[in-house]
Amino acid sequence: MAWHHEKLEALRKKYGEGHGGELFDPRFRRVADKIFSETGTRLAPYAGVPTFLTAPYRQVDTTNPDFGDLQVALLGIPMDLGVTNRPGSRFGPRAMRTIERIGPYNHVLDCAPVFDLRVADIGDVPFASRYRLEQCHDDIERYVSRMIDAGVVPLSVGGDHSITHPILKAVGGKRPVGMIHIDAHCDTGGAFDQTKFHHGGPFRNAVLDGVLDPTRTIQIGIRGAAEYLWEFSYESGMTVIHAEEISSMGIPAIIEKTKEIVGDGPTYLSFDIDSLDPAFAPGTGTPEVGGLTTREVLELMRGLKGVNLVGGDVVEVAPQYDSTANTAHAGAQVLFEILSLMVFSPAIAGKSG
Repeated sequence: MAWHHEKLEALRKKYGEGHGGELFDPRFRRVADKIFSETGTRLAPYAGVPTFLTAPYRQVDTTNPDFGDLQVALLGIPMDLGVTNRPGSRFGPRAMRTIERIGPYNHVLDCAPVFDLRVADIGDVPFASRYRLEQCHDDIERYVSRMIDAGVVPLSVGGDHSITHPILKAVGGKRPVGMIHIDAHCDTGGAFDQTKFHHGGPFRNAVLDGVLDPTRTIQIGIRGAAEYLWEFSYESGMTVIHAEEISSMGIPAIIEKTKEIVGDGPTYLSFDIDSLDPAFAPGTGTPEVGGLTTREVLELMRGLKGVNLVGGDVVEVAPQYDSTANTAHAGAQVLFEILSLMVFSPAIAGKSG
């Protein structure tokens, strides 16, 4: 239609005096009605007490936790005793909580997950000691197990990648789960320096504990000088897609392969921020050049709609190595994408908030 005075007058009549929450397209109005007040205001992104994705905060008695009617709990795990290189991911949860303007609407998946799910930031795992790694793992497993018993899906923020082993022991305790693992490293290494509990080996441990099904596990973005440490991935039957293969395969083919591997069974999604190239995420303990771009990650994540997610995490954000906060920003966006996928997960019943 050609631009003319009548069209301008029609737009002025419809939009000229309204506020930003007065939307007419039913798809957009559905979201705006959840976010805007009757007077047309919404929460300022820089105001209030910071929480993950600006989700409601729910105080939980850690000694006798009651998770109420939550479907998903956002959980901080500020522990980095398992790092092999630069420490600092214990500050990851706090850094990601302070990132503003993530969501609330996912325009690709057409959902507003903080409003579409019964979800809350329930704080951090209570640790009995800040010094003892194995005791911290026991604390994580015990706390997440209580969430699982209550029917709550855990979405965690680390912390180093060793935290995923005790989470998987809780999530896969009754039956082994599959896993979508996006990372620069396979993290299936063995024991060294007198312990097997470190961020380079959580998935070997999880397989050997019988809580992770390697034949339903895919590892995406793998690269760097540690390839010789990852023979367990191949021996156990995991599918590995190296960063060098991504350009030739293309993201749509990787999405298709991922869905083929995990099928419709219960699946955990673990995202290490070092899967991103250091150009996008320098704030991490083991950066590896040649990684994924943020655009590739978003395309990949959004293509996983419908996967039967029973938990997830974002790990290894170490903000002190990043003067721009880009790493925490990318991590918070990925957290939002995982929560968005949970809106469509068959494992989460009663999708309405």
